[in-house]
Amino acid sequence: MNLSFFDQFTSPSLLGIPLILLAMLFPALLIPMPDNRWITNRFSTLQSWFFHLITKQLMMPLNKNGHKWALILTSLMAFLLMINLLGLLPYTFTPTTQLSMNMALAFPLWLATLLMGLRNQPSISLGHLLPEGTPTPLIPALILIETTSLLIRPLALGVRLTANLTAGHLLIQLISTATTTLLPIIPSVSLLTALILLLLTILEVAVAMIQAYVFVLLLSLYLQENI
Repeated sequence: MNLSFFDQFTSPSLLGIPLILLAMLFPALLIPMPDNRWITNRFSTLQSWFFHLITKQLMMPLNKNGHKWALILTSLMAFLLMINLLGLLPYTFTPTTQLSMNMALAFPLWLATLLMGLRNQPSISLGHLLPEGTPTPLIPALILIETTSLLIRPLALGVRLTANLTAGHLLIQLISTATTTLLPIIPSVSLLTALILLLLTILEVAVAMIQAYVFVLLLSLYLQENI
């Protein structure tokens, strides 16, 4: 029984071919791309307003040099948001529950912000490793601590997203299993667990949206430190 709970996190395959790439590309098919002949409707207006809101929130703390990252960060936000929400549907696979995928997104972008800071302002970027006014005996220890905290940033990004989504999916499956098991035995308790399942599902929708926003927001904060 315990193993079956984790089967949902196994990458699907068909005839030995992994389907995780298809699962990653599917959200892009749900975003219609406008052209010059497309008449604006309510959906496209809502989509444009949503992307404008995301871009405004992410770019507000950054200067003009950071605005070059607007397309990357906004696209990443929409990508993670749609994957997380689609993963809550029954009989679907959530690629963002895989640590390898989240690290593949977090590490290159974090490294790009770090290299940009070392190239454009090396003194300021290296100055983050040693706070101003540090006593001389504490300098080696603080440099080591700050360097470690800097290097684990991409790991923290990937683990945070993976852990939150995995925990939510496991809770939903556990409570749904309890609901179906208790239905023929104790219907009243089964209705109570069904209500808890409904509330948990609403909570997981919020978590899916928040985690996508937090992932991109932290990347924008790392970018802010290096521009």
